[in-house]
Amino acid sequence: MTLVLGAIADDFTGATDLANTLVKEGMRAVQVIGVPDTATEIGDAQAVVVALKSRTAPVQQAVKQSLAALDWLRELGAAQFLFKYCSTFDSTPDGNIGPVADALRRRLGADFALVCPAFPANGRTIYQGHLFVGDTLLSESSMRDHPLTPMRDSSLIRLMAQQAAGRVGLIPLNDVMAGPTAVSARIDVLRKEGVTYAVADALTDAHLRHVGHAADGHVLITGGSGIAMGLPDNLRAAGKLETSQPPQVAPVEGRSLVLAGSCSEATRGQIARAREIWPTRKLDVDRIAEGLDVAGEAVSWALAQPEDSPVVIYGSADPDDVRRTQERYGTERASEMVESTLGAIAVKLHAAGYTRLVVAGGETSGAVVSALGVSALRIGPEIAPGVPWTEALGGRRLALALKSGNFGTRDFFERAFAMVS
Repeated sequence: MTLVLGAIADDFTGATDLANTLVKEGMRAVQVIGVPDTATEIGDAQAVVVALKSRTAPVQQAVKQSLAALDWLRELGAAQFLFKYCSTFDSTPDGNIGPVADALRRRLGADFALVCPAFPANGRTIYQGHLFVGDTLLSESSMRDHPLTPMRDSSLIRLMAQQAAGRVGLIPLNDVMAGPTAVSARIDVLRKEGVTYAVADALTDAHLRHVGHAADGHVLITGGSGIAMGLPDNLRAAGKLETSQPPQVAPVEGRSLVLAGSCSEATRGQIARAREIWPTRKLDVDRIAEGLDVAGEAVSWALAQPEDSPVVIYGSADPDDVRRTQERYGTERASEMVESTLGAIAVKLHAAGYTRLVVAGGETSGAVVSALGVSALRIGPEIAPGVPWTEALGGRRLALALKSGNFGTRDFFERAFAMVS
């Protein structure tokens, strides 16, 4: 068994983002969907990322799933573990980041863990313990009005202290800029002071590498995908990691489809661009609530479109429309109706020859991949920071790009399909 690093991600696009980072750093990575059984194919993977749909699940359920994933990874031989959550720290005052981190830490017997969701390539940086989106504090960004996890505080120290047990400290930027030795020294001081979690400042990829290098020997690390950039170097230096080949995805013949459920500003812009060049169809949530066959109607519409053009089916809406829908049906039901409908559409259209799918939104990606019955993905080349093409394992003819709602430029969909056409 070649597995040396195990990771647990709280949503499907986040798992793909992390696996993509590890592949770019020279590791062979496989993403598995949910806690696998013994028959799940991982091949010669050096890193395995377990993708859970636990970000907005009830706390006890999220903890249970995360511990089950940890136990499975330990059985495979992994000795270092990364708990991956969103670069915008998507959570509520009750969790799920803090409770899951606590449970993993206790199961592993660790008295300390880093906290670093920074992802500078996509504008997520940390300064004085505060999380920024671009040049705006998290609490003043569009994440303030996220329909499931509205982020009204930018202090990662306060956010983690609200959710997790133990004291939360800071590894300030001056220490991070000074390099791994200074970061390690600061960690030693914090641990002696009884600090359980330390938020690490980071403005650049170089800063993330410093923090990652300082995490050598840490049994548990928590954060975004960026924190993983320095980990493969540690493994190589220890002789635990041999060279791997550049990632590739086998050519997949078939039609192209975008399914979007994210209501983020980035995804809405991508849909607006797609409306200018491709056939698009918006789901009617009211009709779904009435029990009408909205999925069947969308499938029939898609099959009637030109075969040489991607088609786009979406439930994404602007914040005011989302708010009205949630007030009418409740937050959970409104989301579940859209996700389950997109999942049903994915199954029917894949059976009809749509084999290249771009899915926008973490919750939507979870619903679609689960509906398709995909158990594992081989990570391929990167489309945009944090988003690679992947190939479904197990003999299925299916290429998937699972995109976090906030990721990608306005022309992301075009760029994605240009790589596999």
